[in-house]
Amino acid sequence: MNKKKGIAILGSTGSIGTQTLEVIEAYPDYFDLQVITANNNVDLLIEQALKFHPNSVVISNESHYKKLKEALWNEDIHVYAGEDALCQVVESTDVDIVLTALVGYAGLRPTISAINAKKSIALANKETLVVAGELITQLAKENGVPIFPVDSEHSAIFQCLVGEFHNPIEKIYLTASGGPFRGYSIDQLSKVTLEQALKHPNWSMGAKITIDSASLMNKGLEVIEAKWLFNLQSHQIDVIVHPQSIVHSLVQFEDGSMKAQMGLPDMKLPIQFALTYPQRLKTDFPRFNFMDYPNLTFEQADRNVFKNLDLAYRVMEMKGTAACALNAANEVAVAAFLDNKISFLAISELNEHVVGEMTNILSPKYDDFVSVDLSAREITNQKIERL
Repeated sequence: MNKKKGIAILGSTGSIGTQTLEVIEAYPDYFDLQVITANNNVDLLIEQALKFHPNSVVISNESHYKKLKEALWNEDIHVYAGEDALCQVVESTDVDIVLTALVGYAGLRPTISAINAKKSIALANKETLVVAGELITQLAKENGVPIFPVDSEHSAIFQCLVGEFHNPIEKIYLTASGGPFRGYSIDQLSKVTLEQALKHPNWSMGAKITIDSASLMNKGLEVIEAKWLFNLQSHQIDVIVHPQSIVHSLVQFEDGSMKAQMGLPDMKLPIQFALTYPQRLKTDFPRFNFMDYPNLTFEQADRNVFKNLDLAYRVMEMKGTAACALNAANEVAVAAFLDNKISFLAISELNEHVVGEMTNILSPKYDDFVSVDLSAREITNQKIERL
């Protein structure tokens, strides 16, 4: 048997992180858990550390360090706190692959550290490529580091491309469930509540991603991520609403042939594929039955109603730091909506205003992304206070 793969999970207490731990638990002879981290959920992090006994544990919010340290005092586990520690633990020689499941912009710096340390990346943090796709893909190329997508749609595209990497892509179709407001008009969207927006029909996710799915911002971020992952232009990426979430995405080649990856919606499958590629390990996941889904339907995503999706295409054309500004504005706006400070439609309105006001830096360095992120957040917060 080959050496076990050393795994670091950045964001082990979130939806993707907890499911990754389930995958690791199912294959104890294949994986060696080295690092788990969390931002604020110290209680669950302690529980995970006591169960899995990783080499290192990091809590990003340093105010929780004392509690974490005391809880693991008698364990043979290194305990750290802060963003610098997050960046340092991924560089450990025992780590082979880093699964980045942090929510939002927070994933950027530790992902850069992991790439510079020549660690393979299993990417569940789409914002890393949205914010700094050019920088990340260039770094990965320079360091010979593979990026394995964990998002179900991008994993589907990646799986369709296995054996086809030498064949140019004509087009890809990212499928979307449509979220809870599929078919709504702008007038109907103006009346939706937080409770309605948090009810996703097919997937169980954290609050931020669930709201992004309801506004189709999540799909917009995935469009930008796909551009960088698969080296595509915006006209080569289309979004198709597929309410059953069985076809996870499709690739169309230059001869007109199409490949689709299908299966029951279960995030553990793309997580496992990213961690085990090029192998497929046998699972006991439920199997798809065609008779349970006699009709698979598809419809066009309405970019006139779901303006966040249209905005994502626009910032992709703008290049530079435009997508970084969009991501920052959206993170602040979604947080405000979750706090019942703004309406659902105000999210996309704020995003559009902020992208329009920000100076777009066309050849950005890392420090430019940091400053644009901070400025976009400040402008968004100021606009929210004036609403």
